Amino acid sequence: MRQTMIETMIETANEAMSETTMETASEYSEGTSFRKDRATRAGINWGTAIAMGLFHVGAIAALFFFTWPAFFVAIFLWWVSGSLGIGMSYHRLLTHRGYKTPKWVEYFLTWCATLALEGGPIFWVATHRIHHQFSDEQGDPHSPIDGKWWSHMGWILMGKSMHHDTTTLGRYVPDLTKDKVHVWLTKYHYTSNIILGAILFAIGGWPWLLWGVFVRVVVGLHATWMVNSVTHLWGSRRFATKDLSTNNLLVAVLTFGEGWHNNHHAHPVSARHGMTWYEVDMNWYGIWALKKLGLARHVYKVALDNLPPKPALVRDVKRDGVMVAAAGND
Repeated sequence: MRQTMIETMIETANEAMSETTMETASEYSEGTSFRKDRATRAGINWGTAIAMGLFHVGAIAALFFFTWPAFFVAIFLWWVSGSLGIGMSYHRLLTHRGYKTPKWVEYFLTWCATLALEGGPIFWVATHRIHHQFSDEQGDPHSPIDGKWWSHMGWILMGKSMHHDTTTLGRYVPDLTKDKVHVWLTKYHYTSNIILGAILFAIGGWPWLLWGVFVRVVVGLHATWMVNSVTHLWGSRRFATKDLSTNNLLVAVLTFGEGWHNNHHAHPVSARHGMTWYEVDMNWYGIWALKKLGLARHVYKVALDNLPPKPALVRDVKRDGVMVAAAGND
């Protein structure tokens, strides 16, 4: 009965994220405020909201089932899903193709990413490529220009930004839609957490399940969402990009290196986001390790000493009540 309840909760999350919606590609040429208004009129995505609520309840319940083994299991799985998965796979490998791996490595890393419960690879990559095309401009699915809460998780709970029709997918992710394995991983991305949850419960009971699935997923979700919200609001800017991206140490720590966001927006294809010794980038270290093992090739990276000097940028952007001060080199 307990396992059935777990499967039901995770399947609810999958149905919420994978429900069929028709959203035309032209929507991404519309203003973000217009899209937000339309999302507000469409109301709350109750399936997603209920799923997120249940996972947060589970994460709070985990506090009453604390054990050190469960805590360390959660830390390890957080790294597997957040670093090997979201950072190294969904973001730097699949979205930006900053390096190449053998297909079996690509598929394994992608499976790790499904553990984060952020949707399947096809929809995740499509949304992120759209974000880069329209970053903090008309068409960006999650810009703080539409509000801090909206950029953090409002865009998930309302509207259809995570769902795309075949026309949009064909435009933004043709490489993934033609790959049968990625199509399967997208359709059944929730199964990884069902299998993992069953294994954790069998080994460590409720503590391992609650910490290894619920706490880990909730922490990982908010960490990823902070890249969309916090790093477009607060931080330092090294490069004169056209968007509001910044470098943020806290977010970098929580996302294994994704918080060096201004570096990334300036050089999106670079597999290395931390460009100096003090910009800790665990995801880059993982890619570097794969290269040393002969499992990664054509690794594109940018280092500051390889770049021509650029003039400092001083720019204040104020739109819809959002103020971001961007100043010079950090």
